[in-house]
Amino acid sequence: MMTEPPLRRRLWIVLLALVVVFILWNVPQFDAVLTPFRLFVTFVHEAGHGTAALLTGGEFAGFVVHDNGSGQATTRGGSLLAILPAGYLGAALFGAVLFTLANRLHYTRPVSILLGLGLIVFSILFARASLLALIVGLAFGTVLIGLGWRANLGVNTFVLNVLAILTGLNAVFDVWYLVGDSSASLGTIRNDAAAFSQAVAPLVPAAVWAFLWSVLAVLMLGIAIWYSLVRPIRQRLNGG
Repeated sequence: MMTEPPLRRRLWIVLLALVVVFILWNVPQFDAVLTPFRLFVTFVHEAGHGTAALLTGGEFAGFVVHDNGSGQATTRGGSLLAILPAGYLGAALFGAVLFTLANRLHYTRPVSILLGLGLIVFSILFARASLLALIVGLAFGTVLIGLGWRANLGVNTFVLNVLAILTGLNAVFDVWYLVGDSSASLGTIRNDAAAFSQAVAPLVPAAVWAFLWSVLAVLMLGIAIWYSLVRPIRQRLNGG
């Protein structure tokens, strides 16, 4: 029975994933490769809104994903206090939790399979009105199940890290972008920070909420990195 990659190998896998993410983000020739992952990030973002609605007693009618990377979730009821920030913060939380599961708790195979199944079920329940969202969810879900079932553990860990880093960092950068331009739509009629300021706290500018969300997103990712990599390395160096 194969075991999970040791700490040093996991560290190299994370560094490789970071390099790959950096290349995908910064080399225009790889835009076609990056596009499916951008759509995946949008999928997670809109799922965050919908999940927050369900958790606060509302309804989640479904969501759409557009080919330009934008999306929209349709909710009814629930708490706007939770629903509106849950797109960016939910994506950051998703990235942080996935990073931790892949690098600290050593459950890459079951994580891939369960995540894949979750994406498929979520797509069938809430993405039926959007062909592209349905394709994104079903495609990524199927690939993840296949990775968890058959792929080399190192490859499995690498893919989970790429998804975690892309989703988590994209959430941070998107929110940070709103800090500088709170009127930016990011492909929607109103961005989440502007909507939150108008509907929940009109006395506080949208840029302030965007800044606070970015701080929370960075904090979540920082905790994941500390718990998953920095702390184990310090323990190893100290002989713990």
